[in-house]
Amino acid sequence: PALILGAVVERMKFSSFLVFIAIWLLAVYCPLAYMVWGGGWIFNAGAIDFAGGLVVHMSSGFSALVAAIMLGKRRGFGREPMPPHSLPLCLIGAGLLWAGWFGFNAGSALSATPLAALALLNTSTAASMAVLVWAVIEWMHRGKPTALGAATAAVAGLVASTPACGNVSPMGASAVGFGGSVICYCAVTFVKPMLGYDDSLDAFGVHGLGGTWGALATGLFATSLGSGIETNAQQILVQLKSIGFTAVYAPALTFVILYGLKLT
Repeated sequence: PALILGAVVERMKFSSFLVFIAIWLLAVYCPLAYMVWGGGWIFNAGAIDFAGGLVVHMSSGFSALVAAIMLGKRRGFGREPMPPHSLPLCLIGAGLLWAGWFGFNAGSALSATPLAALALLNTSTAASMAVLVWAVIEWMHRGKPTALGAATAAVAGLVASTPACGNVSPMGASAVGFGGSVICYCAVTFVKPMLGYDDSLDAFGVHGLGGTWGALATGLFATSLGSGIETNAQQILVQLKSIGFTAVYAPALTFVILYGLKLT
């Protein structure tokens, strides 16, 4: 819910959001959680989503894009600068997220085991690589790296690590963070201005596409360290099927829910 709300901030009544998220939880999140973790078709197909790249980040990120487009742009969007009002708070938030993500990812092992330790290490490795790569790209593109960019990069790396952290090696996690940083930077820097949608906190660019890359990278870099699953063509195909389904299911239902709210 927080990710979707970040995309439509200042444009949706609180009462409407409460109704929306209650329906969205039951219609989008719960069915996806069952499909991926509870014995549904994605689970039975063998797709890997260790801590929620599909269930959490793709579902909310793609839903956020639909919500941002349907609700329209904020007043003054594109004509006046809209930077964060407090960079210190942004960095504090990013630090809290980074620390909390250890519980989010490593906690998905459900016990204090070597698998939890691997997930924790991979989570921080992916985020660290993402920050480094984003800083270099920003330096080359804008002439200097920024603290705000580093905060965004950290979240991008953390998002990308979410589905993969229990099933890749630390070297694989580095590749996950590298790819997530490049993809998310291009999304928020080039794609969003080109398409003109107003996603206030880049929920789609960072969480939607970051989660998509993480889900694909899980198949590309999977090892037997966590689950006994090794990367192969079949695993990559299964990951792509699960990505394709989530990319259609979540935004389609979000559109239906929001359209119903608009009518009422």
